Amino acid sequence: MITVLCWVSVCAALQGCFADIPHFGKKSASRSGSSFVLPVSGNVYPLGYYSVSVSIGRPPKTFDLDIDTGSDLTWVQCDAPCTGCTKPRDSLYKPNNNLVQCKNPLCAAIHTSGNQPCKTPNDQCDYEVEYADQGSSLGVLVSDYISLKSMNGSLLNPRLAFGCGYDQHFPGPIPPPATAGVLGLGNGKASILSQLSSLNLIRNILGHCLSARGGGFLFFGDDVVPSSKIAWVPLSASSSVKHYAAGPAGLLYNNKPIGVNGLQVVFDSGSSYTYFNPKAYQAVLNQVRADLKGKPLKETDEDKSLPICWKGVKPFKSVNEVKHQFKPLALSFTKGNAQLQLLPEAYLIVTKLGNACLGILNGGQVKLGELNVIGDISMQDKMVVYDNEKKQIGWVSANCDKLPNADRDYNGDFSEPYAADFGILRQLSPATCFL
Repeated sequence: MITVLCWVSVCAALQGCFADIPHFGKKSASRSGSSFVLPVSGNVYPLGYYSVSVSIGRPPKTFDLDIDTGSDLTWVQCDAPCTGCTKPRDSLYKPNNNLVQCKNPLCAAIHTSGNQPCKTPNDQCDYEVEYADQGSSLGVLVSDYISLKSMNGSLLNPRLAFGCGYDQHFPGPIPPPATAGVLGLGNGKASILSQLSSLNLIRNILGHCLSARGGGFLFFGDDVVPSSKIAWVPLSASSSVKHYAAGPAGLLYNNKPIGVNGLQVVFDSGSSYTYFNPKAYQAVLNQVRADLKGKPLKETDEDKSLPICWKGVKPFKSVNEVKHQFKPLALSFTKGNAQLQLLPEAYLIVTKLGNACLGILNGGQVKLGELNVIGDISMQDKMVVYDNEKKQIGWVSANCDKLPNADRDYNGDFSEPYAADFGILRQLSPATCFL
């Protein structure tokens, strides 16, 4: 999710199943720790987002959190007491004399220069975060133990800072999320990634592998980063505002330029769908509509799942049944000389009504302005790596159905995928989707 106010918080071409899976080689560790891998739940449609389970406190209590590379603050619903919380009271986080004070450097990290609520260094560190869909969380920064098991088998319980959200607001007609909060993975100092790295537990690198069939995995550290075949592009200067941006990039449709260049692109796992600025969105829509002329697909306004949907002669059961009617898109990055391929399955969904809908949305309609966002739909079946040490982002086709294992996968490939089914989450509409 891209945050506003307090924070301005891929699927590339699969060349035939998983026939060209990259080599996942073991890295020489520059830190004292290893990598942490967490199984991911959820999907793009119909559930609407991906989440992980995190154990917090002593004794540990488990919370399901949205994974969000578009913001850096982690927060959980908190019994302080709570207004607008969606979980039963016994499922909320309970603070216990563990408030973070304003003098803590992490407090300054979560406040912009124009938003300094602290009056004295010993005050509690309050926060307020508002997302692009006008949803919000108000609370106080706390610190507590978070249980993590590294790939080398060691159990760690670092004490990390996160938000205790005691006032949540979820606008619109869509039900509030089934999760208990947000796992902020942006590149700001307050993110869980940055805190783990500052403790020398991991390298300042994270990544995710989101399966188009549901589930996947999230990792901290570099032990499972592919040693070959990954496409890298440098992070742009705008990434200093706590999210991961790259560019400039030009748009291609069916391998041909369509006159849209200079795009700055944010990779945001907190957004279900991909958003282009109004000019880029209209150019893509025009190309798709022109290409569908004479084909057995009819645009329909009966399906409200997404703004643009098509009906076939008979209902579709999956994207595989309709993807051959569409052409591939690509983002061609000038720096790094890399392309992010978007096959039809990286920008289409098939709804419960059996229609095919465009999973690329107009960012202007959700007040994103000229910002372009690569959401989960376009990062499925890809390992996407955010390298804050080398200030680059990379992607490569991968089998996201199988969790990496240190003994099995070092010096070997991922194979024998299994069906990942980690839970049931909610659907987000384009009008209210957290970005």
